[in-house]
Amino acid sequence: MSLALLLLAGCAEEPLPQRRLTVDDCLRDVRMDDIDDAKRRCDRVVAAFPRDPQPLNERFLLHTLDGDDEAACRDIAAAVKLARALPAGRVDPMLAQELKMRQAACSSN
Repeated sequence: MSLALLLLAGCAEEPLPQRRLTVDDCLRDVRMDDIDDAKRRCDRVVAAFPRDPQPLNERFLLHTLDGDDEAACRDIAAAVKLARALPAGRVDPMLAQELKMRQAACSSN
């Protein structure tokens, strides 16, 4: 009997390993009918990369799509602060431009 239990226990399936989050995961597979799922995933990305302005910049877009301009502007303000704290040349020029445009949009509201 113990041999049978041992064999059965050896056949148990192991859970598949989860893919590690990357800084680019906020906008991966976004579905307009499930923005909340994308925001939850992006919350995890922001938490995993607390010193990187990119996930906050991307979550700005998700908040905007969801109609939450206040949360979007909080994220862009935090992203700008993080970008300014990085050494010169470390912020991608395209990201820097997006931050500038989005910050201006928030300031005009």
